[in-house]
Amino acid sequence: MDSAKFDYIIVGAGSAGCVLAERLSADGRARVLVIEAGGSDRRFYVQMPLGYGKLFYDPAVNWLYRAEADPGLAGNRDHWPRGKLLGGSSSINAMVWIRGHQSDYDDWESEAGPAWGRAAALRAYREIEDTEAGGNAFRGKGGPLFISANRRDMHPLVEPFVAATEATGLRRNDDFNGAEQEGVGIYQMTIRGARRNSAARAFLHPAMRRANVAVMTGTQVTQILFEGRRAVGVAYCRKGVFGKIRAESEVIIAAGAIGSPQLLMLSGVGPGAALAAQGIAVVADAPMVGQNLNDHQGLNYTWRMKVPTYNDILRPWWGKALVGLRYLLAGGGPLAKSINHAGGFFRTSPDLARPNMQLYFQAFSTLLPREGERPILSPDPFPGMSIGLSNCRPTSRGEIVLRSADPFTHPKIIANAYSTDHDVAEMLAAVRYLRRIAASEPLAGLIAEELRPGPEVQTDVELIADFRARSGTVYHPSCTVRMGRDPSRSAVDPELKVRGTEGLRVCDASVFPTLIGGNTNAPSILVGWIGAGQIARARR
Repeated sequence: MDSAKFDYIIVGAGSAGCVLAERLSADGRARVLVIEAGGSDRRFYVQMPLGYGKLFYDPAVNWLYRAEADPGLAGNRDHWPRGKLLGGSSSINAMVWIRGHQSDYDDWESEAGPAWGRAAALRAYREIEDTEAGGNAFRGKGGPLFISANRRDMHPLVEPFVAATEATGLRRNDDFNGAEQEGVGIYQMTIRGARRNSAARAFLHPAMRRANVAVMTGTQVTQILFEGRRAVGVAYCRKGVFGKIRAESEVIIAAGAIGSPQLLMLSGVGPGAALAAQGIAVVADAPMVGQNLNDHQGLNYTWRMKVPTYNDILRPWWGKALVGLRYLLAGGGPLAKSINHAGGFFRTSPDLARPNMQLYFQAFSTLLPREGERPILSPDPFPGMSIGLSNCRPTSRGEIVLRSADPFTHPKIIANAYSTDHDVAEMLAAVRYLRRIAASEPLAGLIAEELRPGPEVQTDVELIADFRARSGTVYHPSCTVRMGRDPSRSAVDPELKVRGTEGLRVCDASVFPTLIGGNTNAPSILVGWIGAGQIARARR
């Protein structure tokens, strides 16, 4: 093995991996190595907030996964972008900071104990956050991660959207991470000083200044190395050269909801019969590895507007030049923000105990996409507006399955979207609610016509066929190496230790006991924060 010695090897520099590196190295005693398959996050379109549209199909920073053909999505094969660079998906995402509903962490406590419950999560978030709006009983101030209040340079259509949604009965909410999640308002963002505030920027780069932290980029871990059932290091490939590195204390996999189960299975930890069929020696028969894949599904409804939208300024060359100059010279304008300025959470039935749907407001439209690029920077040649939504807690479950024992071959992603009657019924109710918003003043008077799916689509059968054909992942895969106290329902225990092994943990979105109601970057960082505390205490 390579002669350098490390106490901890962290596989993956995503949201959780960056937090692990910072927290585990903070006392200066533990030697920490982070191994990342991708490269640096110091790229213009990574740092520029709206630049994530340019990263959607960029193989330099993106794993470019594709799911299997899905009957629930009218047979479509969905594109699953995941970050392949320092910061992981926090370096290519839409930067919305949502913790989830407080009751989501009651669900986590039910599955994994009080270390993951509501009180523990609130305490950790308040330690993590440096909230621009200020600290209070719910929000943190002075933590390592700056959270923008996102009040500057709002598009003029934001207020009509919020007011129209209020007219439907949904209240205005100034803080979705505060006392209540339900309502409509402006999204907080992981943006600082007109630059993306990824997990790499907030956690990893400060840690890299320490002498006890090393980072290997452009290096893909191909296998966890075991002596018996104890993880002792990793095998890797870097620029075509294969090597091995030993971990004196623990190996921590933080490769995400797709990469973590794949690496476990490649290393002999997973469903025993399936691994043996691939010619992989079984270290631990762990049938839950790769199972329970959970992800939010969503789609947009789109309207032609009577008033200008971002289409008018972001489509023409002169408009691009103007917003580019504004960004470079003043750090403002649309390029300094996510496209999702506002949104909210609502219930499709008043009988529900908590919101089950999330809204996204976008003052632009992209019915005419350019090949090979998510067309945020090349919208339609007319003023358009979109309102998107996604389900908060779908009951459909998929799985991650090895396609082969080759570590450089992507696994099969079987999403099984809309495979339950529950998920279909709530999405049907939700898309009808989008039309209620659009029909409410003051927004209704600004709309020229509905473009997608179009006014001719009216019946339940037509609406269901439309959302099956046009829906897709909202990029929140999770739960594939599920954490819990019950060995029959989980792959790792509440301290993130992989069942059937020693010296091996998983710490990322794959260990979520359940999918939270909202964007998943915040809970991924939370898992890294709480997980690092558990690991550090175990070493003392």
